[in-house]
Amino acid sequence: MQNSWDLKAHLLKEIVAKGGWVSAHNHLDKAYLIKTEDLELAYVSLQEKWDLIDELKQKQTVDEIYDRMAFGVEQQIAQGVTVLCTFIDVDPLIQDKSMRAAERVREHYKSQIKLLFANQTVKGVLDQKAREWFDKGAEFVDIIGGLPGKDLGYEAEHLDILLSTAKKYGKMAHVHVDQFNTPKEQETALLVQKTIEHQMQGRVVGVHGISIAAQPQATRQKLYREMKEAGVMMIACPTAWIDHRRREDLVPSHNSVTPVDEMIPAGITVALGPDNIADYYKPFTDGDMWTELRFLLEACHYYDLEQLVKIATSNGRQVLGLI
Repeated sequence: MQNSWDLKAHLLKEIVAKGGWVSAHNHLDKAYLIKTEDLELAYVSLQEKWDLIDELKQKQTVDEIYDRMAFGVEQQIAQGVTVLCTFIDVDPLIQDKSMRAAERVREHYKSQIKLLFANQTVKGVLDQKAREWFDKGAEFVDIIGGLPGKDLGYEAEHLDILLSTAKKYGKMAHVHVDQFNTPKEQETALLVQKTIEHQMQGRVVGVHGISIAAQPQATRQKLYREMKEAGVMMIACPTAWIDHRRREDLVPSHNSVTPVDEMIPAGITVALGPDNIADYYKPFTDGDMWTELRFLLEACHYYDLEQLVKIATSNGRQVLGLI
């Protein structure tokens, strides 16, 4: 029997032919932190998790961070990932430890995989101490990272700092937006506005964007047109938010996954990443890229094989500024 039915085999073959998987969004400096005795902590809210590992971060050594990051990189290489971008924490608690570990990881694996780093702003950028470490991290990383929700109520100011810094250094910006699956969030729309204000068209990428699907159709379509005009791209991390808890908001029926079935036809570039791996955020996520692509295509009922290959490969290179 011919294996024409084996669409997974077809996709994997095409992904290899296009240069291999691009894992566009990770947090490897926090990967493999979870322990069975800590599993209860995985139930707390995302906002609580942002502060949950503060004590751990202060205790970690550069060697410990290196070991976990190196293990994560090896797991990605083993499945055929050729390009990987990971956020690393750079803040008053961990200071430069993740940067030092990342530098060693890049040097050690430079012949096996293309590695890029972005700075995670888990302490925001408006606090004086947090800003000092953001500025130090901005010099080191390849991509300026952002988390406007950490400066709640001052998201516009957060984005002004991120994008002006990215423009100063000639780097791309990757920003966590619209993560909570609620129509009250409109961070992607703000990101588009700020991209234009700072003349960063084609250099800005949103990460997640799941609250977009909670908006009315007319609002979504308007946003897609504005994103395309501003060249704002998106990275989907399907298993990161598939577990989103029930809400009582009255919204359009949708999945808690980046709406690629609408974005791709609207001309938006969408890439793929696992996000958190085996940590307090996602204790059972293992970083398997096929799992991420499978969740994406099934959740969004999206079976365009050519576009799925692009999401897994060339789109990833584009959001990372490599093409």
